[in-house]
Parts: sequence; structure tokens; C-alpha cells
Amino acid sequence: MTNPVSKRANVGIWIIQVLGAAAFILSGVMKTMMPIADLAAMMPWAGEFSVEFVRFIGVVDLAGGFGLLLPSLTRIAPRLTVIAAACCVLLQILAIGFHASRGELSVLPTNAVYITLALIVLWGRGRKAPITPRS
Repeated sequence: MTNPVSKRANVGIWIIQVLGAAAFILSGVMKTMMPIADLAAMMPWAGEFSVEFVRFIGVVDLAGGFGLLLPSLTRIAPRLTVIAAACCVLLQILAIGFHASRGELSVLPTNAVYITLALIVLWGRGRKAPITPRS
């Protein structure tokens, strides 16, 4: 990456990766650590499903968040970042279907932001500015 456009693109993708990872990790921490009653006050669905299900979704969010960042950051199997981004897109598509089926349309813009961040990472690390694995 010697030309300035590629360097700018790389920096931009890093920023998106950090933002996406932070969003998924924050969501995961909330779903895995907060008391269900407190979480249900913010996310009504959480009070209507088993604690185990809510915690599982939190772990999935955490895995997605760390997957968006750590493989690229450590340069250990950075292709996993691309796979994590694709999985995050799928997760958010499923979340949109879930929330839409429950009439929770107010959360769909948040899901759209998460999808957008993950798609940029998917494109950026898959095509535009892939990370070279550690040798």
C-alpha cells in the first residue's frame, strides 16, 4: 500500500473496524452481563426469552465484535476478519427479521448501521485493503 489513496482507505477501514467491533462488543457485554430486568427495560424482547438465549446472543455479539478486530490487529489469520464480517451481516439480517416480526421497527435503523459497518469491513478487508498475515 504505497499510494495515498490506499493508505487513506486502510485508515478508514481501520476506523470502521474499530467502530463496528465496539458496537458489537458493547451489545454483547450488555446482553451477557446486565441483569435481564435492566436489559428488558432497554430491549423488551430480552424479558420475553430465556436468560440462556439472551446470554447466547450476547456471546454471539462478542464473538462478532472481537472477530471484526483481533485477527486483523494481530495479523494472525486476518482472513477471519472477513468471515466475522460476513457472519455479522447475517446476524443483523436475522435480527431485522426478528424485530420486524415483533413490530419493533424503531430498532431497524440500528441494525442497518451494524450491517453497513460489517459490509464495509467485509469489502475493505476482503478486497480493497486486505491485511497481510504475519509470516
